[in-house]
Amino acid sequence: MNTPALSTPSFLRRMLQRWGAHPEGRKHPAADTEITVLPLPPRLILPLAQHIGAPARPLVQAGQYVLRGELIAEAQGAISAPIHAPTSGTVIGIAEVPVPHASGLAGPAILLDTDGLDEALPPDHTDPFSLEPAEIARRVAAAGVVGMGGATFPAAVKLALGQKNPIPTLILNGGECEPYLSCDDRLMRERAPEVIDGARIILRAIGGERALIGVENNKPQAIAALRAAAEGVADVEVVEVPSRYPMGSEKQLISWLTGREVPAEGRSADIGVMVQNVGTAAAIHRAIRFGEPLTRRIVTVSGGAIRTPRNLEVRIGTPLSTLVAFCGGTTEPVARWVMGGPMMGLSIHSLDIPVIKGSGGLLGLVEHELAALPEPGPCIRCASCVGACPIGLMPLEMAALIRSGDLKASVEIGLKDCISCGTCSFVCPSQIPLVQYFNHAKGELAAQGRNRMKQDAIKELVEARESRMEREAREKAEAAERRKAERARAKAAAAEAAAAKASAAAKTTEETTA
Repeated sequence: MNTPALSTPSFLRRMLQRWGAHPEGRKHPAADTEITVLPLPPRLILPLAQHIGAPARPLVQAGQYVLRGELIAEAQGAISAPIHAPTSGTVIGIAEVPVPHASGLAGPAILLDTDGLDEALPPDHTDPFSLEPAEIARRVAAAGVVGMGGATFPAAVKLALGQKNPIPTLILNGGECEPYLSCDDRLMRERAPEVIDGARIILRAIGGERALIGVENNKPQAIAALRAAAEGVADVEVVEVPSRYPMGSEKQLISWLTGREVPAEGRSADIGVMVQNVGTAAAIHRAIRFGEPLTRRIVTVSGGAIRTPRNLEVRIGTPLSTLVAFCGGTTEPVARWVMGGPMMGLSIHSLDIPVIKGSGGLLGLVEHELAALPEPGPCIRCASCVGACPIGLMPLEMAALIRSGDLKASVEIGLKDCISCGTCSFVCPSQIPLVQYFNHAKGELAAQGRNRMKQDAIKELVEARESRMEREAREKAEAAERRKAERARAKAAAAEAAAAKASAAAKTTEETTA
């Protein structure tokens, strides 16, 4: 549809305009260049954990030849995702290698030497609207599609929610509010029909009635391309949203587009809404229309140190060093490499790390872009963080409670609702690293939760052991009683038999005498 119609009440839109921050966009010149397909590297590194949930289980061995699209690691458990070969080549083995993770530790990965032929399994052309919703979800799961906005939650798990209860509203997130990143912008500009078709397929899978595609108003070309692709599609609407960080956050987008709030510690499905990234919709389009698993994605390579910032279509598993080299290398020393965006991305220390399914960007930042911060000062209670918080929390109060060690009270005023967007830290005039306090506290809570689970598990084991011992003792006593009773019955029977025998003998004697 061409004419957007925001369903958010005007008073709520005015209220929402007060939150958030306006970090410098710095999306150009990468956003101005068309998507370029990166040539195949000689080796791909495919971590088994590229998604939320259990790592995939490898199905290949060293020396095995695989084709593009072939399953090489299967999903494990209810929340997991399979991994497929991004191209043809020979499996070298499974090794511990540096992987994208905050810990900086190594993780298991399949090493694949590419042969340059890019031979693939035959495509599976399917009309998605001939499939039942459950079959769409099954095929999305089999294709290994996960959230492409960075969350990497298995997409099929979300779709399965619609099998239980239809979800009326689908929201596609085209906000891309992080500075520097423009991979979603270029996708929407150049492949809008894929996004629209993906939205319609998702609607069928969840029993939805309408799809709203939220795009920040600083992307006019993407909005125009999507509206052109949605012309005549009654159940898909493209809606402009303000260019404000973190508009791309799920809860903020839902609030703006629908006027509804996701309950604390609840899910969007609880209010009849599902949110997927525009890249996820395009991946679902390819998975259902052509049977293509998720083996490639678009990555923004940018930052002050990059000679030629651009958006690259990259095979999953490509080392980051290959992306940098293709963009002409660096022009000055890199102060920090960041995987993702500068607000919520991950600082990395090696370019040997591979692109994974959730990698939307690689930034080579120089010193002046980091803007070295002075030492944090005392809180002046200006409430800038309160006004900026997109969730409506009280960051200064939560930080004070965390510093005093009162985690329980910080939870009571909203710690678990914090989305770790970093807006509070960004606007704080005293440079207090508020989001670090919250992340640390949430880590402590998670550790406490794990300890409680461990203690509960130990308690269950102890109770089960005691119960088993009591049961065995009871069964032993009951068995002893049964044996005693059986012996008594046997003794009585023997005595009765002896008496009968004696009686019979006496009678015989009497008869003989007579």
